[in-house]
Amino acid sequence: MFAPRSIGFGLLLGLLPLTASADDRSLDVVAPWEITGLDPSTSGYVFARMGIAETLVDTDEDGQPSAGLATAWQVDDDGLTWHFTLRDDVTFHDGSPLDAAGAAESLDHAWRKPGMLDSAPIVAIEAEDNEVVIRLDEAFAPLPALLAHSTTLILAPSAYDDDGAVQELIATGPYRLASVAPPQRLTAERFDDYWGEAAAIGQTSYLAVGRGETRALMAESRDADIVFTLDPASRARLSRNDRLSLHAEPLPRTIVLKVNAGHPFLDDQRARQALSLAVDRNGIASGLLRHPESAAAELFPDALGPWHLGLDASEAQDLERARELLAELDWEANGDGILERDGEPFRLTLRTFSDRPELPLVATALQDQWRELGVELEVAVGNASGIPSGHQDGSLELGLAARNYGLVPDPLGTLLDDFGSDPDNMGGDWGAMGWSDADVAGWLATLRHDTDPEVRSELAGRIATRLNESMPVIPVAWYQQTAAVGTHLEGFSIDPLERSYRLEELRWAE
Repeated sequence: MFAPRSIGFGLLLGLLPLTASADDRSLDVVAPWEITGLDPSTSGYVFARMGIAETLVDTDEDGQPSAGLATAWQVDDDGLTWHFTLRDDVTFHDGSPLDAAGAAESLDHAWRKPGMLDSAPIVAIEAEDNEVVIRLDEAFAPLPALLAHSTTLILAPSAYDDDGAVQELIATGPYRLASVAPPQRLTAERFDDYWGEAAAIGQTSYLAVGRGETRALMAESRDADIVFTLDPASRARLSRNDRLSLHAEPLPRTIVLKVNAGHPFLDDQRARQALSLAVDRNGIASGLLRHPESAAAELFPDALGPWHLGLDASEAQDLERARELLAELDWEANGDGILERDGEPFRLTLRTFSDRPELPLVATALQDQWRELGVELEVAVGNASGIPSGHQDGSLELGLAARNYGLVPDPLGTLLDDFGSDPDNMGGDWGAMGWSDADVAGWLATLRHDTDPEVRSELAGRIATRLNESMPVIPVAWYQQTAAVGTHLEGFSIDPLERSYRLEELRWAE
């Protein structure tokens, strides 16, 4: 085991394999995200991205559901029973065949653990001939999209113990897990009996490195072949290295401020709107993120179709209007320029984390921008778990995070987690806190079962508009995934949905 906070650069280098010939050399990937265990409910995203495990449903280049381990699916006329036809001749890494019984058992385990399937009204997951059959107690249109999420990875029956805990990661991907040392490292090897096209590179490894500076050094010194998630300063430096190619891809991930709308300073939407109006999004996008086009006046980027409103970020800042809104709420500036009400200063604490290196920078910019408004902001940089834990115990005031609305090929899956469809309990760990809206709850409930494209498009626009008005979360910028890749690799590309690192498509350069 390795201590994630104290590991040094020298030790990191010692963890990586020695230089070898192209035939047996390992393709080494470095990213910020720790491996918290073998279960897909906690670390499935790592195993999916590394090509070790797969889901019933995949996504195509347009982000729409496509064939994965299931080649086709259909729903009965009443919307309550879905049939997923399995791909033929798929073998697990232990040599056992994929069949409907094994796939149904794996999904049943996923359903009973925290994950995307929590939001689906499932009553049973069964096997019938070569089909996985999922029975619901009410119609649920986005079910196929949820089955593309990494918490629903299909594992072999032998992967589980008698209590349903994952004891060994036995899956179907183009790479087979060779070793794992949570929370930081795994190695994998090519699976020669893979049902699809075999990977060209035989050995891979993954290393979780939390510090952005260390990740950049590993790219620069060529102690890693691919390094994901680079801070702006490192990108500028690495762009001058002719042994590296830099890649960036816009993602349906938004840097957002999660607001405790139950806080007495924030329970009126005018206060939340004022905080939003005081944000200089263009300055943050250009000066800090080095991507001017990433400034976001709304939650959903253009790639998410009807959820996107087309708001102009340059028109989203209005400091005078922000002051007017807070004055309506009886906030007045004291001699130091800090707003006060009933003798109490407008002082808040913002929690964020450094796993995504841009977040502390954005938090500091918000601190300066809100100080001009008269709001005193304390920034607390800790672990990512601080935001959901603060949601659960009620201590969170503000949280800055990067929320992925493309976790599945339909943002509804994430929105049901973040905003729910229960008007009395609309919160989620990364979404609303202390906020409810009966209209939004009703619209989300309709989207759960209505498959009519026109209805879905109209309701998506309504929900996006209401969220933008009520501001239970405040958008700041759309995210860009970045990577530094050694020029000794060919075929690299970034998956805009972050489901895969596409390692099976890579080759060593001649």
